[in-house]
Amino acid sequence: MNNQNSIRTLFIVFFILMLSLAGFGQSPTLLKRTAYKTDSIDFGAGGTLSVTGAPAGSIAIEGWDKAEIEVSAEIEMQAATEADLAQLATVNSYIIDQGFNSVRIVSVGTFDKDYMKRTAKKFPKNLLGLPFKIDYKIKVPRYADLNITGGNGDFSLTGVDGEIYVKFLDSNAKLNLVGGSVQATFGKGTVDISIPTRGWRGRFADVQLAAGTMSVIFPPNFNAEIEAAVLREGKIENSFAELKPKTKNAPFGEKTISAKAGVGGIPLKFTVGDGTLKLAGFKKAE
Repeated sequence: MNNQNSIRTLFIVFFILMLSLAGFGQSPTLLKRTAYKTDSIDFGAGGTLSVTGAPAGSIAIEGWDKAEIEVSAEIEMQAATEADLAQLATVNSYIIDQGFNSVRIVSVGTFDKDYMKRTAKKFPKNLLGLPFKIDYKIKVPRYADLNITGGNGDFSLTGVDGEIYVKFLDSNAKLNLVGGSVQATFGKGTVDISIPTRGWRGRFADVQLAAGTMSVIFPPNFNAEIEAAVLREGKIENSFAELKPKTKNAPFGEKTISAKAGVGGIPLKFTVGDGTLKLAGFKKAE
């Protein structure tokens, strides 16, 4: 009995010690603050908008009929004290650089060493690594060119007809293509692409995803030349019955599809490194 009691006592002491060690060294709970910032910029159709997102945060781009850009940003910061949050708010934001027929929106903050050296040389080092993000909602003229760079966050594009370039590190992305040309590269995540009408006025689209799932939805009676590929692990899942092999000698496989929809025409290319590439048509309303 004495041995059993001793073992039980040692177990209880060990358990209490482990709980204490687990609590020791944990980071204190951080306070959170969200700041809101908006801007409106005169901007004619056919101009170029460039957006450089923060390392974390979403970017949503929507086309509209006004000759201006409207920027709405939610800037979320975390720190141990209200005083630290107030100090972070002086550097974590975005700046706008306006030129002839072009606008640049650039995220700035503690992650940008060059910016901090220029604007806040004596900024406390203990605040440099704290988490923050910027979520953008941006409206642009329908006919505009875009150059978008993002880090880790959602991305959406709808209603814009122009030359569009997108680079995102990690994203759940939704692209609603209405025209122009699209060249987009995503590191990992999910990419959902829809072409809403058979009369798409686009010139080409080339969308690449290194790892994850890409889904492409085509309208009925669509005309296009389509190249689809999964380069390494994974496969293509095709349920769009209107796709036909370009040649009799190139049947569809799980890794590559070279196809024509309708009478062909617009070149569309979709590539996944590792993952799944899904091709489907719009579901008819019941």
